[in-house]
Formats: sequence, structure tokens, C-alpha cells
Amino acid sequence: MALQTLRGVRVIDLTGYIAGPYGAALLGDLGADVVKIESPDGDTMRGYPSTLAGDSRVFIGANRNKRGVVMDLKQPAAREVLARMVAGSDVLMHNLRPAAAARLGLDWATLHALHPRLVHASLTGFGTTGPMADAPGFDLVLQCMTGIAHEQGAQAGMPQLVAGSAVDFYGAALLAFAVSAALFERERSGRGQCIDASLLRAALTMQAGRMVWADGEGRDVDRDLRPGRLAGIHPTRQGWLYLQAPTTKFWTALCELTGMPELARDPRYDDIRKRKEREHEIVPRLHAALAARSALEWEQVFGDSVPCAAVRRIEDMFDHPQVRAQGLVATHGHPTLGGYRAMSGPVGIDDGRPPVHDRRAPMLGEHTDEVLAEFGLDAAAVAALRAQGAVR
Repeated sequence: MALQTLRGVRVIDLTGYIAGPYGAALLGDLGADVVKIESPDGDTMRGYPSTLAGDSRVFIGANRNKRGVVMDLKQPAAREVLARMVAGSDVLMHNLRPAAAARLGLDWATLHALHPRLVHASLTGFGTTGPMADAPGFDLVLQCMTGIAHEQGAQAGMPQLVAGSAVDFYGAALLAFAVSAALFERERSGRGQCIDASLLRAALTMQAGRMVWADGEGRDVDRDLRPGRLAGIHPTRQGWLYLQAPTTKFWTALCELTGMPELARDPRYDDIRKRKEREHEIVPRLHAALAARSALEWEQVFGDSVPCAAVRRIEDMFDHPQVRAQGLVATHGHPTLGGYRAMSGPVGIDDGRPPVHDRRAPMLGEHTDEVLAEFGLDAAAVAALRAQGAVR
């Protein structure tokens, strides 16, 4: 369900791939009217490999709560229409490289002079200044550049990538956070803001615990944030179980519930650093104890006493009782799929108004006529633009 916190805010979304579109979707989750503008070929993610027939799973997931318009910005007539739309909107979001944005007149300096209240948000690979400003940046490129792949594979002895577009989705969250803050500031000052979000910023921000280098430390200082193998995925009689026991309370409960109460009383293991140092003694005994039950049974045994989770597939989340209780899955009809279930809004905000139903991701150009009519273009004008190839 979409919230109404940003109701009345109009967002022009020129972004593609994942990070930019999902950042705009998060604003749509909060009630903003998000208009996604695509080229005649569509967002690249529409053609991303997918097991769905006739659509892309990642495009659908990253573009909820939007309306879709197709415009060919290579055409002067389309750029004129876009200028009209920007003039009537609150936020412009794009992930164009700085040089491309300037060529299209979509850079901050140009638009701020014309529309002082406009919030201008760009999301690039490396930021809008510096020697890499115009370099193409993608999630996995940034993982390798910023140490994520190195740290992820440290125990395996070779770099490893984190699946799931973690940098993209975190970058999206930072983008939506910044736009929301800029809109709040505009209410006080009356002035728009320039937001320079990037995957580089996201990749470093999500490593804040590693991104600390004290005076006198060498390059090879241990930056591993993991508290040892005890906090990890362990085999059980059936299935795998993640658990951790960082505090005395959790450690004691783990020992007692697995039938090893003597470990909780042993001074050799009475804090998290000691347990990491002697994990070679603890982990084999833990594995022997966990072999008595399945992962799901251990979840029930540990309950609220030990932080844990059986390793599940994502499919299990659609009907998980906690997910259902939180209302985190929405059901949509779809022109080619018939219907589908997908993630709903990621946060809950109660302002006394009921939420509204999520809007599914738009088909290519689905709302072109509807949106352009709202900006004063009648059917004849839209037909003329379509005949020129400026819109579709």
C-alpha cells in the first residue's frame, strides 16, 4: 500500500536501470506522483534476462507506483514537451552523465535559473565532479572498486561479488532520502536543492564501519567486521541455520538450549572476543548439537532467546506470517502476466489517512496521453507529436 506523505508532489523520473528508478519508486511509495519518461526503446531493464514471459522481473520490482510516458528526447519537439513538464513539477531525477545532462539542458545550473524551486536530483556512478565524473558506473563495478568484493571473499581467498544489486538498492534509498530532505528544506526556504547522489557514495556509505583509518595503522590492518564463525550459517539435521550470540544473554541461552550449559560458565568464552579467538573449539561442538534437529525446529527452540533464522528461499517470504502481518506484499493485475504479487511499500508511516493501493509498474508508454493532457496538450497536439515520433 502506498502512503500519502508526499501527496501533491510531482516527480519527473528520467532514470534507468535499478538505482535511479527504485529511488523514484520509493518516492511513489510515499504518495508522490511519479512520471517515468522512457525512450522509444524503453528502460534497459525491460530487456534484462528474466524468466517472466513478456516482461522483466527486475523492471517490475523497481518501478511500482509510477505512470509511464515514452518520449524521444533526440527530437526538439519532445524536449519542448519535457521542458513544459519540468516547469510544472517539483522534482527532476536523472542518471545521465554530467556532459549528457548539460547537452540536454537538464543540468542544475540551467534548470535552477529557470525554476528556482525545482529539486534537481542526479544519480551517477561516481558523482558529478572529479576525474571519473563521466565514467559509466554500475553496481558490480563499484563493489570491486571500493573493497566490497575484496572483503566479501576474504575468507575464501579470492574476491567475491555480493548478489542482489546491494549498492544499487542502497543508492536508491539514499537518493529518496535526499529528495525528501530537499523537499522539506524547500518548504522553509522556498528554494530548490541540487542533489549529487552516486553509487560511489552509496558503496562507501554502506561500509561506514570499515571506512575508518586511524593514525599509525598500516594498509593490512584487519577491517573484517564479522565477529567470528560462531555468527554464521551452520548445518543442521535438515537445512541450514544462521545464528549469532553477541551478548552474554544470547550466548548463555544458546549454550543452554543446545545442551552445552558448561560453555556459558567457562571464563575462556565469556566475551565475544574470546569466543572469536577460540571458535575452533566452539564451532565443532555447536555443529554436533545442531545435528539433533532441523533448521526450522531450531527456530522454534530458540524463539526470542537467540537471534537466528533458517535459510529460506525468497518464495517462502510471500506467505511468511510476519510478512503478511506487516502487509509487505501487494497483488496486481497485469496485461501480459495476468497478475503477480510483489513487494509493497518499504516503510510504515501513520498520519491518520488510509494508504492507497499500489500502482503496478507501467507498460511502455502506457500513460503518455493521460500525462500529456495534464500538462495542457490536447489529443490533436499529442497525435501530432506522435506522428513526428517525438512521443509514443
